[in-house]
Amino acid sequence: MIDMADTATGTAFRTCPLCEAACGLELTTRDDRIVAARGDREHVFSHGFICPKGATFGELAADPDRLRRPLVRRGDRHVEAGWDEAFQAVEQGLRPILERHGPHAVALYLGNPNVHTMAGGLYLAPLLRTLGSRNIFSASTVDQMPKHVSCGYLFGNPLTIPVPDLDRTDLLLVLGANPWESNGSLATAADFPGRLKAIQARGGRFVVVDPRRTRTAEHADEHLFIRPGTDAYLLFGIVHTLYAEGLVDLGGLDAHVTGVDQVRELARAFPPERVSAVCAVPAERIRGLARELAAAPTAAVYGRIGTCTVEFGTLTSWLVDVVNVLTGNLDRPGGVMFPLAPHVRPRAGAGGKGFRVGRWHSRVRGLPEVKGELPVATLADEIDTPGAEQVRAFVTVAGNPVLSTPNSERLDRALDGLDFMVSVDPYLNETTRHADVILPPGDPARKGHYDFSFLGLAVRNFAAYSPPALAPDPAGLDECDILARLTLIAAGAGAAADPAVLHDQLLGLALQRAEAVTGTPAAELRALVRGDHPAERLLDVALRTGAYGDGFGARPGGLSLDRLLDNPHGVDLGPLQPRLPGVLQTPSGRVELYAAPIAADVERLRVALDRDHHDLVLVGRRHLRSNNSWMHNVPALVKGRDRCTLQVHPADAARLALVDGGAAQVTSRAGTLSARVEVTDRVMPGVVSLPHGWGHDRPGTRMTVAGAHPGVNSNVLTDELAIDQLSGNSVLNGIPVQVKAEA
Repeated sequence: MIDMADTATGTAFRTCPLCEAACGLELTTRDDRIVAARGDREHVFSHGFICPKGATFGELAADPDRLRRPLVRRGDRHVEAGWDEAFQAVEQGLRPILERHGPHAVALYLGNPNVHTMAGGLYLAPLLRTLGSRNIFSASTVDQMPKHVSCGYLFGNPLTIPVPDLDRTDLLLVLGANPWESNGSLATAADFPGRLKAIQARGGRFVVVDPRRTRTAEHADEHLFIRPGTDAYLLFGIVHTLYAEGLVDLGGLDAHVTGVDQVRELARAFPPERVSAVCAVPAERIRGLARELAAAPTAAVYGRIGTCTVEFGTLTSWLVDVVNVLTGNLDRPGGVMFPLAPHVRPRAGAGGKGFRVGRWHSRVRGLPEVKGELPVATLADEIDTPGAEQVRAFVTVAGNPVLSTPNSERLDRALDGLDFMVSVDPYLNETTRHADVILPPGDPARKGHYDFSFLGLAVRNFAAYSPPALAPDPAGLDECDILARLTLIAAGAGAAADPAVLHDQLLGLALQRAEAVTGTPAAELRALVRGDHPAERLLDVALRTGAYGDGFGARPGGLSLDRLLDNPHGVDLGPLQPRLPGVLQTPSGRVELYAAPIAADVERLRVALDRDHHDLVLVGRRHLRSNNSWMHNVPALVKGRDRCTLQVHPADAARLALVDGGAAQVTSRAGTLSARVEVTDRVMPGVVSLPHGWGHDRPGTRMTVAGAHPGVNSNVLTDELAIDQLSGNSVLNGIPVQVKAEA
């Protein structure tokens, strides 16, 4: 452990928690501050790579607008309060609603930053179980639920997600992803740009399909424009060609796959000539892609947010892996493979109960549950609509749904009608300004870090743990303690309940599982557990019983918390290895290409072939210096020219009398906004683009830098009624809009 008494000046190594890339940072500390951050050149995964976000780690941690004490609403103002007072206010606001109206009258929203914290990985599940509400919402139904659903049907578990083996592939087809600026998503790959360059350096190629010429597309061997929301047609054209030209070759997968003949039948309706008219990719190029994927020594298809946030997001995500299977590139070096997270113990055999949705439905729109949550597109309905079990209380943890969810103006209004709201968040932002109580976690430099989520998505197996770089704030409260106290309040234990009660319960449960693995009594194992913090102790148990663990001494040299502390640059665990059939939890114990819900949606896709296309549609975009809505209060990340512009193709600009630098009014079914025009051929004709995560102009917030660079909120235009039917994911790309010049 770091001796906090010796950190007046020093160096600390840690994993950057600001995106999914899991890069290593080398931090210089002085006088209880981070004074510099650079890439850790000895890190086993990132090898010194750093992006602009990571370089500002110290600025983010020391942000003067960051809350360090609780806020409690007094009238129309938020005032600073002590921790005990704040939790008493939570109990007084939350318990009567639970007792009078039941658990479903409380909704909970989990934001993206939760997957970047140990507390999010360890303490949210107990909170959700204790609340017992069906009204659980998260950012997953904003940007990634289609991939979970497609993998659920294919592999039996929505968390079993294959990633492209970037370091060994010969051909990479990228759809709807811009890793040069996003650093990758649902594929943890530090220095994603460097890994793409390495593909080319060893004689391989990568091809990008996107309605924008992104930075990734600029560096690609080929960029194909595609009409937004039509990737499923392109992929079905590829699948059709694979069957029609006898190119299907499962390789070593034959014994592990079912449904190949049924997929052939589904693909008959989508020949390249038919789908080309819809997706705007030439038919012969669709055939060429199929032939190249089939002929390459190794190949991988990777689709991300642009393929998920569309009307047929689940079908598109499913087709990505159908192509990987039909070309023999699933679970194959150089294809797409299944990482093995160090804290996870592999299953002993294949097969399981499989995947299903709809265990319950939303009260108002009847939308099915998926992976334990409801679509966030119906959150405002549940708050606005009177009746039994109407949502009256709202809990947010590290989320800003007023900026990040569809028709956000409606949700903003709905939050004003709540009886009570509590937020775990370090900022008074566009969402938390509605809260009665705000409970701020400590800054990221003062807590340990381990990537529970992203190590299960890494393109190379490795492990790393970062102890706190700075001493805890003596007047602050650890995030695990915050969530533990909320859980105890929800359980009826009271505002004064000691969070150690829950810490001990969770450790006891972890040790019971460890006893089942090791055969050693839990009491004996407890004496061997290391860690100064509750999260560290839970991590130690998970590591020691995980895939590479020391088994509490049974496997000397295996992983443990101590070993990771002794290796601050991480421990390399080697390239990805084939894992079929062990990862499969389908009833058949095989990859199930065909599922009845998928087939039903294919029919909907076929009918949509004859649909008229809108003249102009809106898509989002990312920037290297942004991460959704939560990094716009750092001066270094918002300086320079305005990035929140409406990109318009020159032909559309001329047709609509729009001028570069002028203002345009953009209108959809959901709302209207005004944005500055950027005329550029980086977007294809018929497409306009706005970045997401902006709109920092709401009264009652305390974000000085973001308020000076407000931008506009693109989710004023997105439609809460438009969702992917299989996953409930919001449609944030391909939104029909009308655009006209403003005087």
